[in-house]
Amino acid sequence: MQDVVKPADLPGAGQRLALRVLTLFGWRMLYRPLPGPRGICVIYPHTSNWDFVIGILGKWALNLPFRWLAKDSLFKIPVLGRWFIAMGGDPVDRSAKTGMIQRQAARMNAADWYWVGITPEGTRGYRPHWKSGFYHLALEAKVPLCLVYIDYPNKTLGVRDHVFLTGDQETDLAAIRAGFHGHQGLHPEDAAPIVFADKKPH
Repeated sequence: MQDVVKPADLPGAGQRLALRVLTLFGWRMLYRPLPGPRGICVIYPHTSNWDFVIGILGKWALNLPFRWLAKDSLFKIPVLGRWFIAMGGDPVDRSAKTGMIQRQAARMNAADWYWVGITPEGTRGYRPHWKSGFYHLALEAKVPLCLVYIDYPNKTLGVRDHVFLTGDQETDLAAIRAGFHGHQGLHPEDAAPIVFADKKPH
């Protein structure tokens, strides 16, 4: 399959090393070029702390400056805050909830390259629905999604399926469900159903 990334395909020594570590543990990575300079990586399912380890090795292998969002107070912690920024962290002021989506969309579109990873479940434990913030952000910023799955049964890190939103929640969620179909986390019983709590009735 042409989407399988191999160490020989990667130009940097650090990239090749990160991918070799993944393959040493039996993992493979599938990747297709991102459909533009900005977008949101939707990471699902997220049921284990090991997801971070697999994900960061994949990030290093691709050598792309993916970002992740966290409350700004975390970045004020001495030393740790700087490390978060070095790891791609982007602080968000969650106390000012009004206009937060609009502000973040403006930040994305002001950057030359801005792909951010978001876990819509918001927790490793079970919850009955997804948080919809990433969806509203993608619509506001007019950016596509990249569906990222860490499939433990098949030991596959997938960064290859893209979704262009229509604005119709049911249509878009159906496309997202199709992209994640068949991929399971380390604890499949903790994976949240792909549905929004604030789904608007037709």
